[in-house]
Amino acid sequence: MPGARALPGARQGAEARLRWWALALPALAFGLLLLLLAGSGEAHAATGEATGLLHVTQQLLRAVG
Repeated sequence: MPGARALPGARQGAEARLRWWALALPALAFGLLLLLLAGSGEAHAATGEATGLLHVTQQLLRAVG
């Protein structure tokens, strides 16, 4: 656009810099998912009693439906 000016601190193109959290957040999410997958080998079959999350979900479905 003619007459459009970039902000003084803004960089464009190949010289654009990422903020620290733009790399840290995906790395943290990857690490957490990896921990979840690594710990899933220790999972045990349910004994017939509903887990906390399942119990809350069932209560919400009863309240809505």
